[in-house]
Amino acid sequence: MTRTLSAETQLPSNVAQPGYDRSELRPGILHFGLGAFHRAHQGVYTQRALQSEFGPWGIVAVNLRSPEPVEALAAQDGLYSITVRDSEGDTSEVVGATVDWLCAATDRERVLTYLASPFIHVVTLTVSEKAYGLHPTTGGLDEAHPAVANDLANPEAPVGAIGYLVAGLASRREKAMRPFTILCCDNLPSNGKVVRRLVLDMATRRDPELAKWIEQEVTFPSSMVDRIVPAATDDTRNRAKSLLGVHDALALDTEPFMQWVIEDEFVSGRPAWEAGGALFVENVEPYEKMKLRLLNGSHTMIAHLGLLKGLECVRDVMAVPEFVAMTRDHMRAAAATLDPVPGIDLDHYMDQLLDRFSNRAIAHRNIQIAMDSSQKLPQRIFSPAKDALAAGSDGKSFARVVGLWIAALIRFKDCNDPRRDELLAAAQTANPQDYTASFVAIDGLIPPSLAQSRAWRDLVNAEVAKWR
Repeated sequence: MTRTLSAETQLPSNVAQPGYDRSELRPGILHFGLGAFHRAHQGVYTQRALQSEFGPWGIVAVNLRSPEPVEALAAQDGLYSITVRDSEGDTSEVVGATVDWLCAATDRERVLTYLASPFIHVVTLTVSEKAYGLHPTTGGLDEAHPAVANDLANPEAPVGAIGYLVAGLASRREKAMRPFTILCCDNLPSNGKVVRRLVLDMATRRDPELAKWIEQEVTFPSSMVDRIVPAATDDTRNRAKSLLGVHDALALDTEPFMQWVIEDEFVSGRPAWEAGGALFVENVEPYEKMKLRLLNGSHTMIAHLGLLKGLECVRDVMAVPEFVAMTRDHMRAAAATLDPVPGIDLDHYMDQLLDRFSNRAIAHRNIQIAMDSSQKLPQRIFSPAKDALAAGSDGKSFARVVGLWIAALIRFKDCNDPRRDELLAAAQTANPQDYTASFVAIDGLIPPSLAQSRAWRDLVNAEVAKWR
């Protein structure tokens, strides 16, 4: 019988373990999105905070749909491991900052009860860009999004993240309680402002007085998060077992680097996340833009290069000198669109990124990064392309990324994307005389200033022809 990680497990002395009494830990944070990134990022930062300054900051982890990670966490007493990998070897840490775990799809009332509880001070989210129900044109709620449609029609029985937030805040207002802080940790530009707008939009339709209270009382600090966390594989779990001596169904591999920049606007306290290296600032936007355009934008380019060249992982693309040079050129083009970032040397940051992408111990699959590209391109590629054109540049590097994306759609006739049907229809009807035309015709996909630039679109077309 396979032994599984649990509270009773005797672990090797070289495995880092929670440096606090878990039996004394009480909930203070509710988190939506029990995925790999949360476990390797916010979970680790919260563990560091608890080890430095113990308090009632245990995490209630909520998965919106799938019960599998919830069941796995329950079976392991809320414990899981992180394996940090680089050229110097592997080190393991067991994280125990989670105190309860729920699947919203099967346990809605308990989630709502937690949101209405006075001991929940912060609600954090990593649910992916597409889960917010953001309309690509208006920036408000997309009423065609299934979760948004449900939560507008059935506000007492939410299924989406925004619906749960509004329902929880409504309950707290009715009970004359202080609200919780809402901290988005997804890769959306000005993510706090985005979520604030969506929450107010849904709250207004439910009760204008509720929306007014939220506007006055609730804070939505923006944050920038960074750590490369590949999807777990059997190799990941086998590696963890060799380090731990027991099976961990939730084991993850990650890199040594991690970063969290947060606007310090909390209405009811927060953990000492700075103990783990989190940086609290007045305005996160310069850091966020830097990361989205340099790291995430380059990742999107690398991922599609890899798909088109039959290279499975980022590290495989970075083993090709020509592609390393292309990546550096893209970073330089993106850096030219940035304002100064306080405390950051951009040349050093770009060198760090190239080293991180080249880490041979991290198997970050290109197909994983390429998922949901229609949701990612606006902030990673289209926004800097618009800025580049406005500054007099031809925006060629950004046209290359869009060309690679379209070429992959045309060649593979498939994608994992919430706009899959529209994208594949555009790929199917793409005209070699102007590959971009059918994509420009998709509502809200390509910004008007780019769609109307014949010169930029011709650069995209040239890249499609080269790579398809």
